[in-house]
Amino acid sequence: MPTYVTLLNWTDQGIRNYKDTAERADAFASGVQKLGAKLLNIYWTVGLYDLVAVVEAPDDETATAALLQLGGVGNVRTITLRAFGQEEMDRIIAKAAG
Repeated sequence: MPTYVTLLNWTDQGIRNYKDTAERADAFASGVQKLGAKLLNIYWTVGLYDLVAVVEAPDDETATAALLQLGGVGNVRTITLRAFGQEEMDRIIAKAAG
């Protein structure tokens, strides 16, 4: 399944409700699962981003739907990156090489 790395920053609403962040992460995991995807891990970070989430989804549409649901709640803004594992990268290189 494709992997997505999402960089998250709290909105003003999200930081005001920081005490609920673990419960919100659980709710996100449940919502992702209902869409047929999986939250592999979530990390609370120090620095440029407040959280980093790693999600597996069957396709870009499912990943986007999950992140739209998350963003729609209003606690975070997201930047999502499609991540490629080594096996996927090997296939990409083989295609590129002809």
